[in-house]
Amino acid sequence: MSIKFQYNKISQQRLKKQLEIRLRALPTLQSKEAALRVEVKNAKDRMNELDQQLKEKMKEYDNMVRLWSEFDKNLVTVKEVKLSSKKIAGTKTPVLEDVDFDIKDFSLYNRPSWFLEGVELLESLARIAIEMEVFRKKMDLLDYARKKTTQKVNLYEKVQIPEYQNAINKIKRFLEDQENLSKSAQKIVKKRHEQNQ
Repeated sequence: MSIKFQYNKISQQRLKKQLEIRLRALPTLQSKEAALRVEVKNAKDRMNELDQQLKEKMKEYDNMVRLWSEFDKNLVTVKEVKLSSKKIAGTKTPVLEDVDFDIKDFSLYNRPSWFLEGVELLESLARIAIEMEVFRKKMDLLDYARKKTTQKVNLYEKVQIPEYQNAINKIKRFLEDQENLSKSAQKIVKKRHEQNQ
C-alpha cells in the first residue's frame, strides 16, 4: 500500500491526523487481540474437557453395548437447544443455555431395569456432544476474529504507521528545502538590489 500525498502543509496535516488515529487505535487492537487469544485458549481447553467427558461416557455406553439392542432408539430425542449470545471482545459468540429432551413414556415394569439409566446416559451423551459443538463454533468465531485483529495490528504496526511517518518526513524535508531555497533566493535578490543601488 502506497500512501498518496502532496508536498504541502495541508497534506502533511491530513497525514498527521491519520497517523494519530492509528497510533491511538493500536493499543486497543493489541489488547483486543490478547483478549481473543485468551478466550480461544479457554474455549479450546473447555473443548478438551468435554472431549474427555464424552470419552468417559462412551466407555459407560460400551459397557452396556450388548444391552442396547433391546433399547428403543426413539425413546429419547432432542426437543430444543436453547442458545443465547455473548459478546467477547466485540465478537458475538453462542452460549448454550439449556437442552430440552423429549422422553417418550415407557413402562418401568415392562422394560428392563437399566432403561432409566440408559435414558440418563443418552441425555448426558447428547448434552456433552451439543455443548462441544457450541464450543467448537465459539472457538472458530473467536479464532477468526483473532486472526482478523492480528492482521489489522500487523497492518498498522508494520505497514501503515511507518508509511505515514515516512510520508510526513518527506513532506517536512521538502517544505524545509523550499523554505531554504526561498530564503536563499531572497538573500540573492537582496544582495543584487544592494549592489544595484
